[in-house]
Amino acid sequence: MIFTNDLKETLQVDHLDQTNADIVFNVQITDMTFIWNTGRSMKIEVDREVYHLQQNQIIFLTEFHKIDSIELESARMVRFNQPFYCIVNHDNEVGSKGMLFFGASHIPIVTVDDELIRDFELSWEIFCSEMHKNDILKQDMLQSLLKRMLILSVRILRRSNRFNNLEKNQSDVIREFNYLVERHFAAHHDVAFYASKLNKSPKTLSNLFSLVSDRAPLHIIHDRIMIHAKRQINYSGLSIKEIAYELGYDNIQTFSRFFKSREGISPVHYRKKITALAS
Repeated sequence: MIFTNDLKETLQVDHLDQTNADIVFNVQITDMTFIWNTGRSMKIEVDREVYHLQQNQIIFLTEFHKIDSIELESARMVRFNQPFYCIVNHDNEVGSKGMLFFGASHIPIVTVDDELIRDFELSWEIFCSEMHKNDILKQDMLQSLLKRMLILSVRILRRSNRFNNLEKNQSDVIREFNYLVERHFAAHHDVAFYASKLNKSPKTLSNLFSLVSDRAPLHIIHDRIMIHAKRQINYSGLSIKEIAYELGYDNIQTFSRFFKSREGISPVHYRKKITALAS
């Protein structure tokens, strides 16, 4: 089921099974997607990384994630584009920027427990009902339902990663850091750049992250660089030198040392390994 209008605002809501699961691959520019596994299990490969979802787990993806494959029994997919609902412009309404979407170096997966399952089920039921209606308030209702599901998901994620231990202004700093890394990782590899954007010192930023994660800000930046590097090696025809330059490295040797320190092999050998596995 797809809602769209003359302004190219689009929302798609679908039940997925083995017969139509391939619609998850039809990602357009600015699309945001979340897939709610309602079967016993689901396996989805994103950027050559395999994720196993149990029943009532939800995975959140952006247009920049390359879905390689998916195996499922049944699932529910919601996909919307930026014109329909921009999570950046409306961040004060939902708080999903830097958490559910544009989270820098990880793909969020939330687990809907028994306490909240009815809230999600109810939202889905109304979603499906509204998609069949045709009146001037339809879009407003669909946006409200989308926001509700995102807010419910943000609440779960905040509980699961210790964000509830922080004051709102502290969690906003972490979310904004994640978003800034997503935007600038190719050009800026140092924590100082992001700290200055946030009007914080690098030490203050590191101390703040230590309250909710074992991963320091620098590790998050490096993880995001590696995601892009591996994605380009996996899917593009760019040379290693071109990828290094794209990621802000002046020479291939520096990039190769960084890549090997993270992956254990050089980018050249990594490409050979991926090519061999694909053949």
